[in-house]
Amino acid sequence: MAAEDLVERRSIDVVPDDERHGTAFSQFTLWLGANLQITAVVTGALAVVFGGDAVWSVVGLLLGNLLGGAVMALHSAQGPKLGLPQMIQSRAQFGVRGAVVPLLLVILMYVGFFASGSVLAGQATARLTHTDDTTGIIAFALITAVAAAVGYRVIHVLGRVASVVCALAFVYLGIRLLGRVDLSALLGDAHFDLPMFLLAVSLSASWQLAFGPYVADYSRYLPRTTSGRATFWWTLSGSAVGSQWSMTFGVLVAASSGEAFLADQVGYVVGLGGTGLIASFLYFSIALGKLTINVLNTYGGFMSMVTGISGFRGRKTLSQRGRAAYIALIMVAGTAVALLGKDSFLTSFKDFLLFLLTFFTPWSAINLVDYYLISRERYDIPALFDPRGRYGAWRWDALLVYGVGVLAQLPFLVTHFYTGPLAAPLGGADISWIVGLAVPAALYWLLARRDTSHIPEETRYTLASGPAH
Repeated sequence: MAAEDLVERRSIDVVPDDERHGTAFSQFTLWLGANLQITAVVTGALAVVFGGDAVWSVVGLLLGNLLGGAVMALHSAQGPKLGLPQMIQSRAQFGVRGAVVPLLLVILMYVGFFASGSVLAGQATARLTHTDDTTGIIAFALITAVAAAVGYRVIHVLGRVASVVCALAFVYLGIRLLGRVDLSALLGDAHFDLPMFLLAVSLSASWQLAFGPYVADYSRYLPRTTSGRATFWWTLSGSAVGSQWSMTFGVLVAASSGEAFLADQVGYVVGLGGTGLIASFLYFSIALGKLTINVLNTYGGFMSMVTGISGFRGRKTLSQRGRAAYIALIMVAGTAVALLGKDSFLTSFKDFLLFLLTFFTPWSAINLVDYYLISRERYDIPALFDPRGRYGAWRWDALLVYGVGVLAQLPFLVTHFYTGPLAAPLGGADISWIVGLAVPAALYWLLARRDTSHIPEETRYTLASGPAH
C-alpha cells in the first residue's frame, strides 16, 4: 500500500462507495483492542474501591457493559449506511448549527479521556524508557497525535495488533492473579448492596455510552451493503468482551490487593507478572492498549471540532495542515489536563465518568430514536451541510428535549462534588443514566413524530465525492 493511500484524506465529508472497504468483523478487533487496557481495569476496580464486593461488582459491571454496549453498537450500525462521522448525522436532529451544543461537551469528553489515558500510559511509558512520569505522558501524547493524523487505516491496524498483544498479556496476568487470590473467599463474601450494585452498572454503562459520539466514525468506511445487524453484533461483542474482561480483572485486583493497587495501579499490575523482559512486555502492552483508545479519542475530538466549526463556516473538506492543527490542539489540551490531574487520578476519574454520562445519555437517546423510529434510516445527506436546507440551522425542539433530559437526571446524580436530592431515598444509588435515556427518548418521540415533512422518502447520497483538498 502506497503511503498516500495510508494517510486518510476524508474528514467530515461522506465516504464514497469506491473508497469503502473491510468487513464488519473489523469492528470486533478494534473494540476488543480498545477495551483491553489499563483504564478499563481501573474502572472495574472502582466498583470495589468505593464499597462493592467482588461478586456483585462483576455482575453489575456485566449488566452495564451489555446495556451501554447495545446502545453504542446501535450507533455503530449507522456508519456503513450513511458513510458519515457520528456527530455530523446529529445535525438531522439538532440542526446544522444546533449540533454544536452537544458537540462542545463531546470535545470535553475526548480531552478528558485523552488526559486520563495519558496518566496511566505515561506511567507505563516512563517505566519502559526509564524516565519520569511527566516525560512519559508527553512522549505518549506525541505518538498518539502522529497515529491520529494518519487516520482510519492505522487506527484499525492498531486495534488488530492490540487485540492480540493485550489479550496475551491479560491471559498471562489473569493466571498470575488467580495464583495469588483466594477466589473461594471472595466468592463467599458476596453481599448484595443496591447502591454499590448500581454504581457498578453505572460505571460500565458510562464507559460504553461514552463511545457513542464517535463509534460510527470507525464503521463509516465499511461498504454500504454491510449488514447493520452484523455491524451491531461485532461491535457489541468486541466492546463488551474486552471491557468486561478488563473490568473483572480490575475487580479481583482491587478486592485482593487493598492499598497496594491504589498507590500505583500500573506498577502493581505489572508486578503481578514478574520482572525483566516480562515486565517490559507488560509495560509495552499497557502503553499499546492505551495508545489504541487514545488515538480514538484524539481522532474523535478532531472530527467533533471540525463538525462544530464547519456548521458555521460551511466547509466539508479539510487540508492536511488543518487536520494536523486540530489534532495538535486536542493533544496539547489533553496533555495539560493529564499533567495537572495525575496525582488525584482515581477519584477524579470516577466523577468524570459519571458526570459525563449526564450529558451523553440524552444525546444518545435522541439520536437513536430519530434514526430508528422517526427517520427510519432515511436522511438527506447534502442537507446536513446546508443550514438553509431541510434540517435548518437550529432545531429547537430537539435542543429543548436535550436540555430537559440533562436536567431530569440531576436529582438522581451521585458524584463527589454533587449529589441529587432523590439519591438518598434510593440508598445513594445513582440511576441518573436510566432517567437520561428514558425521558428524552419518550419526549423526542412524542414531539418529532408530529411533523415528519423534513424526512426524505429514501436516503439521498448526492454529495460531491471527489478527493478532499
